[in-house]
Amino acid sequence: MSPRRRRAATGFGFAAGAVALACLAVGGCVPPAPQPAPPPAPAPAPAPPPPIITQVPTPTFDNWMDVPATSGDWRYRQAGTTTRASFGEATGAPVFELVCEGGRVLLLRSGAGGEALIVRTETIDRTLAATRREGATMAQLHPRDSLLDAMAFSKGRFAIETQGQPGLYLPAWPEVTRVIEDCR
Repeated sequence: MSPRRRRAATGFGFAAGAVALACLAVGGCVPPAPQPAPPPAPAPAPAPPPPIITQVPTPTFDNWMDVPATSGDWRYRQAGTTTRASFGEATGAPVFELVCEGGRVLLLRSGAGGEALIVRTETIDRTLAATRREGATMAQLHPRDSLLDAMAFSKGRFAIETQGQPGLYLPAWPEVTRVIEDCR
C-alpha cells in the first residue's frame, strides 16, 4: 500500500474510531432508563360473608302484656244449655276454650300440660289446679269468681300458661264475656 493510502486509511480509521468513541461517550451521558414500577400489591381477599343464621333468636319480654298476641279468633256457639267460646285458627282445632257447663266455667287449654293452669290478667294472676279432660288441661271456676271479670276486662287481653306448652296471649273479646254471663 502506498504511504498516502496508508495515511488516508489510517486517518480514516482514526476518524471513524473517534466518531464511534464520541457516540459512546454521548451515549454514556444519557441517564439510564427508569426501572419498571414494581407490580401492584395484590388486592386483599374479600371478607367472608357473614354466617347464615338459620334460627332467629326468640325475643324475651319483661312483661307478659308486651308479648305479641296469639294468632286466631274467638268463636261462640251454644249447644243446649252449654255455651262455648273457642279460640284458635279458623281451620284448626281450638287452642283454648271457655265453657259454661253445669253451672261452672271451664277453662280448657288444648294439649298435654302440667297440673296447674296459670291465668294472668292486668289485675290478677292466679294458679288454678288442673286436671286432664279430652286431650286438654282443664280448670274450673265458679261463675262469680272475680278472676273471670278480670279476664273479661284486662286491658283487652289475658294470658293462659301451663307447663310444657307455649303461653297463650288472648284478646278479651265479647265471646269471653258472653260465656261468663251465660253461667251467671
